[in-house]
Amino acid sequence: MEWWWAYLAIGLTVGFLAGLLGIGGGMIMVPMLVFVFTAKGFPAEHMMHLSLATSMATIVFTSLSSVRAHHRHQAVDWMVVRAMAPGIVAGALAATLAAGFIPTRPLAIFFTGFMFYAALQMFIEIRPKPSRQLPGVAGLFGAGAGIGALSSVLAAGGAFLSIPFLAWCNLPLKRAIGTAAANGFPIAVAGTVGYVLNGLRVEGLPEGSLGYVYLPALALIVAASMPLAPLGARLAHRLPVKRLRILFALMLFGLALRMLANLW
Repeated sequence: MEWWWAYLAIGLTVGFLAGLLGIGGGMIMVPMLVFVFTAKGFPAEHMMHLSLATSMATIVFTSLSSVRAHHRHQAVDWMVVRAMAPGIVAGALAATLAAGFIPTRPLAIFFTGFMFYAALQMFIEIRPKPSRQLPGVAGLFGAGAGIGALSSVLAAGGAFLSIPFLAWCNLPLKRAIGTAAANGFPIAVAGTVGYVLNGLRVEGLPEGSLGYVYLPALALIVAASMPLAPLGARLAHRLPVKRLRILFALMLFGLALRMLANLW
């Protein structure tokens, strides 16, 4: 536990950003956990899976804190959340069960590639047609399944896909952020279950692991992150939309570059 301070710092950062941007924190947390777990000497073949699984487990808690704050600002479209949730759960659970069979390096490259993609979408601000609307129940189920599958493999709360998708369907950005925060909870629960089940069959994991979830890191990150999420959510409803979008994009670009540096 000599790295307790690092876990607390990660928790403070991701908790604030979970509230501010509606993200579960995985895009930020995974590169940080890779750095800490490398310094601790964890087995290289399990490094990415441990980081992804632990990050996904923390999103269960940060998403709850974040969505409560956004709900108080009436920024969650619960009709959209209910329509997407079944697809999210199915896609997330199936993808995490498959992720355990993917080697660390390809998994890490896949992760950074999607970080660049999400950042570019938000930065260039491709505007949808004014007539574009949300799809029907079947369309939202399909979108949820795709978002759930990719998000669980990447240990993200889904905001990096949900926010661009909802904004593309002309949902206002602040409402898209709140709705993405709510979508993060079923993604996190299904993804965590998948990573735990996958890790139970693996030998050589560090002491304190439940499947691929490293419990000491999970406990400290959650303890630090949950009080900060409401603060970030309050700030999100005071900042201009354009500034929020640029902040989200630049943060993802920076973390993707950092992840590539760690890979090579």
